[in-house]
Amino acid sequence: MKSLIIKIAFSLLLITMAEKSGAQSGNFKTNNPYYSRTATTPLKVSNAEWKKILKPELYQVAREGATETAFTGKYDEFDEKGTYFCAVCGNPLFLSTSKFATTCGWPSFYQPLTKNSVKYRKDTSYNMIRSEVLCGRCDSHLGHIFDDGPNPTGKRFCMNSVCLEFVPNSKKK
Repeated sequence: MKSLIIKIAFSLLLITMAEKSGAQSGNFKTNNPYYSRTATTPLKVSNAEWKKILKPELYQVAREGATETAFTGKYDEFDEKGTYFCAVCGNPLFLSTSKFATTCGWPSFYQPLTKNSVKYRKDTSYNMIRSEVLCGRCDSHLGHIFDDGPNPTGKRFCMNSVCLEFVPNSKKK
C-alpha cells in the first residue's frame, strides 16, 4: 500500500512538472525532426510515429482529438503579445492580436494567422455537429470553431492550450 501511494505521488509530481513545462521543451524539439517554424510543406506522418515523438498529453489531444479540461490550459487567461504556433509541427497559427477574452475556458481567437494556417473537418462526436480545427501543416487537432466570436469575423476558434506554443514578440531596443 505504501509503495502504491509513493507511485501515485510521483506520478502526480511528473504530471505537474509536465504541465508547467509546456507542450514542448528545448530538448523535445531536438527529438522532433518534423518541427519547424518556417517549413510550409504539409506533413504526412503516421500516428505511430507521432506517438514516439510527442509527449503523451500532447499526443492525446493533437492526434486523438481529446480535449483538455476547461480553465486548465496555460493560455486560457494569457495576455502577452506574440505568435502562437502548432506545438506538434511549429506551423504559425494565430497572432496574439486576434486572441480575445471569453468565459469558455479555452484560449480563443477570432481568426487564424493565414488562410492556410488551419484546416476544417466536420465533427459529429458527442451527438453534436461542429467544425473541428486542424493544423494546416500536420493535421493535428487544435480545437473547434464556433459562430459566436467578436467582429470582424464573428468566429471563435476555441483551442486547446497544449496544442499551442507561444513565442513572444522581440523586444525593441
